[in-house]
Amino acid sequence: MKHFSTAGAIQPDIHYCIPPLERINTKEILDLIAERKYFVLHAPRQTGKTSCLLALRDLLNREKQYVCVYCNVEGAQSARENVEGALNAIVGEIAAQAQLTLGENYLLEQLPAVRAEAREHGLLKRLLTLWAQHSPQPLVLLIDEIDTLIGDSLIAVLRQLRSGYNQRPAAFPQSLILCGVRDVRDYRIHSSATKEIITGGSAFNIKAESLRLGNFTPEDVERLYRQHTAETGQVFADDIFPLVWDWTAGQPWLVNALAAQATWNIKEMRDRALPVTIAVMERAKEELIQRRDTHIDQLYDKLSEARVRRVIEPMLTGAELAADTSLENEVRYVIDLGLIRQGERGLQISNRIYQEIIPRELTAIAQLNLESTQQVAWYVRPDGRLEMDKLMTAFQQFFREGSESWMERFDYKEAGPQLLLQAFLHRVVNGGGRIEREYGLGRGRTDLLVIWNYPGGVQRIVLELKIRRKALAQTITEGLGQTLDYGERCNADELHFVVFDRTKKPWSKKIFKRTRKLRERTIHVWGM
Repeated sequence: MKHFSTAGAIQPDIHYCIPPLERINTKEILDLIAERKYFVLHAPRQTGKTSCLLALRDLLNREKQYVCVYCNVEGAQSARENVEGALNAIVGEIAAQAQLTLGENYLLEQLPAVRAEAREHGLLKRLLTLWAQHSPQPLVLLIDEIDTLIGDSLIAVLRQLRSGYNQRPAAFPQSLILCGVRDVRDYRIHSSATKEIITGGSAFNIKAESLRLGNFTPEDVERLYRQHTAETGQVFADDIFPLVWDWTAGQPWLVNALAAQATWNIKEMRDRALPVTIAVMERAKEELIQRRDTHIDQLYDKLSEARVRRVIEPMLTGAELAADTSLENEVRYVIDLGLIRQGERGLQISNRIYQEIIPRELTAIAQLNLESTQQVAWYVRPDGRLEMDKLMTAFQQFFREGSESWMERFDYKEAGPQLLLQAFLHRVVNGGGRIEREYGLGRGRTDLLVIWNYPGGVQRIVLELKIRRKALAQTITEGLGQTLDYGERCNADELHFVVFDRTKKPWSKKIFKRTRKLRERTIHVWGM
């Protein structure tokens, strides 16, 4: 029985999949190999890079024009900057893969002599030279997880590859692919030996191209899910395909993980007679976020990095990036991680699920602390609807009494007010609904849509959050129109506009509640 893959490279006999060689420009890669190029394939984690490399290896070996070996160098990571340990691990892995893939024992037989002769600073070059001279066909080497190496170990690998480059193809691999999260040109490698920073572009200046593996297309998402229907008979509602695309923007792990959650981890859905509906998929999304699988946990970990914070924090507040030339490298880094992408409206969070995850993670401790002080039942009317006026009044007092101490606990201090309100809302809403968020660079605001389920239907409440940067009257005038536009787009029942004033004015000047009418809609305005 096949299933959706959420860990490691795909195995087509047991996994639903989009054939990896259909996800890359195989002709372009074959042309680069024929032209004896060394190049880079990079993409965020768990997008299918390894699956593509393995499929390419098998294709090349089937066609017999080249001899191709795939080598994952992650095992050398534990050597850190011990160059001898790292290089010994790498040449051992190459020799083992040659034996495993090709049935070729030559490298394993040569390894003891090569290690004795070459030592660490020529070890990789010497092994590859001997192999190329011995092989009847030109060699192609695929090196995966190259950016797991650090410092002098990474420098040694890159420089030995560069050193042997001019010997190709007779005495060095004809072509080589370095694969990792980042383009090698963006590496900033700290050398402990020389106490300097060396760029990847300098250590490996023979790179001809940098190819980036993209996400699934909308057609890929539907095609993948329909494989499950063909295998089991269990159908997906037709409107699920565009919904999953909207949530994930085609990020391969998310697409597979949502389907795995909806068709297997939700145990009652193992009954293949039950269709996968929108409600099932929404449940799967929430459970997936809460479960914090490795993919999501890695995103959480990256948010704590200062260079990530400098890019993400302005997006959370709706501000603009600082006028700092060093930010260009940091933006590229966050794009390479897969956290953000260049969209039609400029830089934006890569997909709606990440957009949900980021503020949740940044407020995780705040939510835990609020569990003991805020109870859902306090803000629910007898008919089951949320009493937003009571909830917002309570938050207003909570913010007045404790915002200064709360702000100090956030790493993302500029986004502190918005994050604190989201933590407060999440504590209440998580019991019977969800929050959808929109934010981004230059928007000047954060938009929240609270969707609350109650016995009589669904309550839809819009909140627009804004840091006051202009005169209060101007801020409110602009905010009312933006709140109404967002509310109409979301078909909201209630509209709330929240202004955070971060000046040193007394609280009596900042705290207020007003009601305004715009185009026959009532908008509640809250000052804090």
